[in-house]
Amino acid sequence: MTRVIAVANQKGGVGKTTTAVNLAASLAMTNRRVLLIDLDPQGNATMGCGVEKTSLVHTVGDVLVGHCRFSEARLQLESPPMALLPANQDLVAAEVQLLSMPAGREARLREALAPVRNGYDIILIDCPPSLNLLTVNALVAADGVLVPMQCEYYALEGLTALMSTIEQIRATANPALEIEGVLRTMYDPRNNLTNEVSDQLTAHFGDKVFRTIVPRNVRLAEAPSFGKPVLLHDKESRGAIAYLALAGEMIRRGEAATTVGAAAGG
Repeated sequence: MTRVIAVANQKGGVGKTTTAVNLAASLAMTNRRVLLIDLDPQGNATMGCGVEKTSLVHTVGDVLVGHCRFSEARLQLESPPMALLPANQDLVAAEVQLLSMPAGREARLREALAPVRNGYDIILIDCPPSLNLLTVNALVAADGVLVPMQCEYYALEGLTALMSTIEQIRATANPALEIEGVLRTMYDPRNNLTNEVSDQLTAHFGDKVFRTIVPRNVRLAEAPSFGKPVLLHDKESRGAIAYLALAGEMIRRGEAATTVGAAAGG
């Protein structure tokens, strides 16, 4: 069954795009059918996949406002072998158009995905660093929310606002939305505050906190400048190994949930 996951955190610089691109690439390498949706006007996920954002004919923005079909904007990448719904600065204008729509504007992405979602095993949505209408569209379309965060004080503050937004979406537009997991990124175990915040996360979210931890890693940071996921830039790096481990952890969680559901149904 297809799972749609929004990679969201309104705080910038916590590794959202890094996680979306590298998790998508890692899952694609396990022969799963993966779609990555870039929902950030900065288009960093698009660039991180080696696609020149300024030369795009159609983007996710065109799909959202009905200027083109999903299939016209989607790109099929060869390496890694996955699909990409790209974005660029045009998404800003698309959001303005969405805001002027009288009804249903928060569900445009869900409606666009409905005819094609069963063609993928997993769909990852890279959200912008704010709780705007684009992020709301992602949360309405998603089954789960993956929250990347640095283990620092201000990150905890931002997490509270995101949890509040998720609760509002549950109450109004998407009651099935759940927390997919919290991912600790840019982790430096030598920092006492990092360890303290990590312990607080585990105490509050329990097994929703991924066991996989993404360390600070030079190869991970420089991979986007080459237009590649880190797996294709340096597969032996700690960053690449971490995202492969995260992909494995997510797959195991999914299989365990399916087994539990089947047992309950039987």
